[in-house]
Amino acid sequence: MKQYIVDAFTSEPFAGNPAAVCVMDAWPTDAGMMRLTVENNLSETAFVVREGAGWHLRWFTPATEVTLCGHATLASAFVILNIVEPGATEVRFNTLSGELAVTREDDLYRMDFPVDAAREIPVTDDMAAAFGARPARAFLGMDLLCVFDDEKTVREMAPDQALLAKLPGRIQNPTAPGAAGSGIDCVSRSFAPKLGVAEDPVCGSAHCLIADYWARELGRPDVHAYQASRRGGHLYCTALGAGRVAIRGAATLVATADVVAPLD
Repeated sequence: MKQYIVDAFTSEPFAGNPAAVCVMDAWPTDAGMMRLTVENNLSETAFVVREGAGWHLRWFTPATEVTLCGHATLASAFVILNIVEPGATEVRFNTLSGELAVTREDDLYRMDFPVDAAREIPVTDDMAAAFGARPARAFLGMDLLCVFDDEKTVREMAPDQALLAKLPGRIQNPTAPGAAGSGIDCVSRSFAPKLGVAEDPVCGSAHCLIADYWARELGRPDVHAYQASRRGGHLYCTALGAGRVAIRGAATLVATADVVAPLD
């Protein structure tokens, strides 16, 4: 079985968010996929099997299977459109979040994702303790979004992982407006201790909430987002309406391997 390591949301290797992509003829056991995911020790390992004209895609963190992952979807599309079907410009994945389409647009890949609809919730002392700073606002959908006034706060925070795990939401995301004149609309980070990931370097699925919030706040559909992890990555997002958001990013191949151990 071929496995590819792809850095997503970057055009440079060893930046962005690495994902393993396994292209298979048939499904192994769930336990086997989890063992390989733990072996890889990346935030996500994606498994894809051809299904009719499209592909069936599943995502695993070292702790669990997840219902949506942006960077591993981008990485999977990169592998399909550049290695498996190099003449194609679009790939459709059947996933736990429904059908997801990814289209090549010059050097970027455009993903059409569902918005993570969120409601505003009270800011709590627990949030302040977990992040080490008190957010100005908080929103909860599938993920938690905490809004801070200064991007420096987001870039420099060293949150308490145990306290983060007690907060609501699948992933806990601090965000702030980008610096004036930087061309970046928002800066964010994504912490996921509940998924066995201390910090996701660049989280595409979190921007189903982050981009929707900032599009509303800025009063325009297009949002240039930067994930300010140590590796860093750029996401070019567009609110499409009707509960959908487009997330664009670059990707680059880092490694190719043959998985020889059986997964059954």
